Amino acid sequence: MTTTHLATRRHTVVDSPYGPLTLVATDGVLSGLYMTEQRHRPTEETFGDPDPRPFAETIRQLDAYFAGELREFDLPLHLDGTPFQRTVWEQLRQIPYGQTRSYGELADRLGKPGASRAVGLANGKNPVGIIVPCHRVIGASGSLTGYGGGLDRKQRLLAFENGTGDETPMLF
Repeated sequence: MTTTHLATRRHTVVDSPYGPLTLVATDGVLSGLYMTEQRHRPTEETFGDPDPRPFAETIRQLDAYFAGELREFDLPLHLDGTPFQRTVWEQLRQIPYGQTRSYGELADRLGKPGASRAVGLANGKNPVGIIVPCHRVIGASGSLTGYGGGLDRKQRLLAFENGTGDETPMLF
């Protein structure tokens, strides 16, 4: 007899310099970090019951990141996506703090030099923004192309990581 495990989902909302962040956990492991008005944000009903308990370490690391004290997150993640999407998201985690890569560079690193558009689509579906740093991906010309959290947030996150920008909180 086979039993089917139904995933338990919980969520909480935390403040950040970039507006409220909704954290989602699946079976106690971070599976989502969503900004307000984010493209591809799942509906609220999918986030599960409110419960801050699964997020203590995530919140600690986010606070340290926003304070400029943490440059690399060390959290277990539950990333739901296609095998290609998960491969792209793993490549995003390899982009060092304060640096950027183009969609084409990521496609080359994956051994798929013609797949920059597919990399961009996978990047846009990243369910754990900031921690899986999709904001560090730019166009081949250096332009700040699309970002699910909005180009203003992308520009501010990159400026924050480079220590060159205005880090005043956004008002929502």
